[in-house]
Amino acid sequence: MAAVASGGQGGPSGRVAKLRKLAPGLLVCLVIAIASVWLRNASGIAALNPVVIALLVGLAWRSAKGRQPVLDAGLSFSIRPLLRFAIVILGLQVTATEVLALGPGALALAVTVVGVTVPAAIWLGRLLGVQPGLAALLGMGTGICGASAIVATNQVVRAKDEDVTYALAVITLCGTVGLVLLPLLAEPLGMSALAYGLWAGASLHEVVQAVGAAAAGGPEAAQSGTVMKLARVMLLAPAIMALGWWVARGAAAGGGTAKVQVPWFAVWFLVMVGIVSTGLVPGLAIEASRFLVPLLMAASVAALGLSTDLKALRARGLAPLALGIALSLLIAAIAFAGVKLIGV
Repeated sequence: MAAVASGGQGGPSGRVAKLRKLAPGLLVCLVIAIASVWLRNASGIAALNPVVIALLVGLAWRSAKGRQPVLDAGLSFSIRPLLRFAIVILGLQVTATEVLALGPGALALAVTVVGVTVPAAIWLGRLLGVQPGLAALLGMGTGICGASAIVATNQVVRAKDEDVTYALAVITLCGTVGLVLLPLLAEPLGMSALAYGLWAGASLHEVVQAVGAAAAGGPEAAQSGTVMKLARVMLLAPAIMALGWWVARGAAAGGGTAKVQVPWFAVWFLVMVGIVSTGLVPGLAIEASRFLVPLLMAASVAALGLSTDLKALRARGLAPLALGIALSLLIAAIAFAGVKLIGV
């Protein structure tokens, strides 16, 4: 009777209690995220990814203070519901018109680098003794869009927090090295501005890494590299759906349940792409998404850092790093061969 009188768990008092439980962890994550975005903007260094800064701050906080149970509810909320919302509104930054303008050859290249890299990650991971979940995170991060793909993929594979953190570190390292090296290789390889832009957009992990490397080749390279990268981002939703089917099939083979969980956040991502492609979405909404996505992603990854035990992270060894390097070399080689085959 008392529960009914107070509105029950779903009533106002229940919602207030839930918010109070979420508030400490959520607030910490948002403060770290805001500080990380501010640091990137204040420094003027576009390659200074706020997601990576937030991860490092979260790891340092956890290392210094240990696990703080009062933060747990807010951290869990940041890692899942908040992150899924960020992925959905990310769809506002990709239009089908831009991607289709690349032409069939370049679109086929985008599909190929994703379609080869992710299965290759699973296969090479088995050879190197890397857990399938961690291998899938590395494959999706390399093949699609770095940190965004990793945290999105974990909604399906449900790897341990330490695996996600390790994957983020490896992808950041490999992508940063690629950002430095690719502009140096364009001239020796005799690539045109258009070809180089497509190569950078098809090879590098984070959007900012791909765009930054492509921009080093001039305006034409920057344009082609940016759109090629957006084509890979658009493949995030179908790739996650395919991975969800693969995870369900593996569970069935192991005697578990074969039910496929539909990743609705990925479906809504595609819906948002379709909506923004109509041209009816106000520019203010698109600009708001450009502000919100890095902030929410950084908050989610800060939560991962705060949830990660560094001792467990070190226990993964060097095999996942070797896998990440191998995948980075593989995608760069496939992209280069594809660009040559297209003949641009």
